[in-house]
Amino acid sequence: MRFRAHDTFFIRKGWLHKGMKNIVMDSTVFMGDNGNPMDILGMGANMVKALRYWLQVVGLTEEPLHGKKYQKLTELGNIIYNKDKYIEEIGTLWILHYMLSTNKEEATAWYYFFNEFNFNEFTRDDFVRLLNTFIILNGSKVAERSLEDDFNCIMNTYVPRMKSNPSKIHPESNIDCPFGELSLIDIVNKKERIYKKAIPKIDTLPPLLVLAVITDQAKGGLEVKISSIMNDFCNAGKVFNLDIITLTNLLNRIEIMGYIKIVRTAGLDYIKILEKDINLLWCVEKYYNTLNN
Repeated sequence: MRFRAHDTFFIRKGWLHKGMKNIVMDSTVFMGDNGNPMDILGMGANMVKALRYWLQVVGLTEEPLHGKKYQKLTELGNIIYNKDKYIEEIGTLWILHYMLSTNKEEATAWYYFFNEFNFNEFTRDDFVRLLNTFIILNGSKVAERSLEDDFNCIMNTYVPRMKSNPSKIHPESNIDCPFGELSLIDIVNKKERIYKKAIPKIDTLPPLLVLAVITDQAKGGLEVKISSIMNDFCNAGKVFNLDIITLTNLLNRIEIMGYIKIVRTAGLDYIKILEKDINLLWCVEKYYNTLNN
């Protein structure tokens, strides 16, 4: 488990593109082998550290576990860099959000928030208390301040700052996180700092990327219970804040596209994935090709 590795810096618009572009030019840019990374990236030392972390936990880059340190784009990172290097498509944000919210080891607070934290309305204290219990039950101990910083970073990731604190924005901090476009968290009471998980607008969530998550979690299986898609940790229902009506609508759209067959039987509704070669990367590629067409 890992907490506060972002050093309180959430992802800013333009950061992920900047990181990928510079890694493509120099795989050791963050290690400083060929110059000061702060000068090259135009960022402070803590921001450089945070960006290095974010690139990895959203699945865009990877580093070797042993030997000389360098970074390279992952397979997903290569697809996104070639198809949407400026992170302009909403589908890119959805798939990066999936990678982040299922990264239990390196982004534990994000994993816990979307998968195991079952409050629809909540405060920071609610989240920190239950996350701390989760950590203790897993045999670890983390300073409460770190958990509070993770909560604040999650809110800054998904709640646009103009909505959360419009009067306190100044020129150095007015760049939102692009994940705010996903509308996964909303404010219930600004004064009392009560938030809620929000069901995304269905037309913002590409069916192919829902299929990407389903097939990724199926791990090669071709039959998946709809209840599993809805309720299992790391599956589409959890990470995308879906209710059963929205999920059913999306599954119907995927069926119309010809990739799945919905089978309804007494007490057991499930889907059949109709092509065994469908996986996350295939779905992401298909999504971008559909945009081009």
